[in-house]
Amino acid sequence: MIRAASLTLMLLMSTQAHAASSQWQESEGGSVRLVTVGLPDGDGRLRGALEIDLKPGWKTYWRNPGSAGIPPQIDISRSAHISAAELQYPAPERIHDGETQWAGYTQSVALPVTFTLDQANAVTLIDVDVFLGICETICIPFQASFTFDPAADADNISDALTVRRAFASLPSPADAAFGIVSAERTGDAVLLTGNVPPSTSDPTLFLDHERAHLLATPKLESRDGDTVSFVVEILGDDIGKLESTPLIYTLTAGGEAVSGDIQIP
Repeated sequence: MIRAASLTLMLLMSTQAHAASSQWQESEGGSVRLVTVGLPDGDGRLRGALEIDLKPGWKTYWRNPGSAGIPPQIDISRSAHISAAELQYPAPERIHDGETQWAGYTQSVALPVTFTLDQANAVTLIDVDVFLGICETICIPFQASFTFDPAADADNISDALTVRRAFASLPSPADAAFGIVSAERTGDAVLLTGNVPPSTSDPTLFLDHERAHLLATPKLESRDGDTVSFVVEILGDDIGKLESTPLIYTLTAGGEAVSGDIQIP
């Protein structure tokens, strides 16, 4: 009986040692889990990361998945005291699948996530559903449920390092030297002009909007030294809905990336 009780205790301790993060959930194309730093800060923000471990040849989507993709989503409706979960995204790449192209990741990626608690000192259990798309030649919807107590192993150094690396992978804030500085309507398109660092190659612009389906893929229109211009075709006639909220963008060039937003005039 003592040996059985000791074994049960050891199993419980082993489970708790990893409880600040979820277990991996597997699919045909890879595995997914949630990692946290364990405890929220004084403002009730709990930092974490959605880790997507892709098998070779598989891909997943950026925040704007294109017309037929599945953006990563976290449903927090079952989590007491969690009022919001904000996902952030490292710079994606342009992926070409035959006649279609979209923004995403061809390597394993960790998406930073910030959970906001309604009380900074609330004892909370993370009980969420995650939904995303993992693609090879076709895209397969992936859905998993994660339930764990992030405070159960709040001093887990490995988990904290995973989260820190995820946030460090984010693009820097855009500025006048590296970023989009103007937007101009030109008929059924938007001309976006900005600046990139000297001597960088392959400037690429990625856009998101709450009505992203109204925007085509940005195309590089011109480059003159450090100045670049992109043209974005407007799809459909409901242009007023594009003007109501800003464009969110990530601009990459020569392996560097920045993110920002700009209003369509």
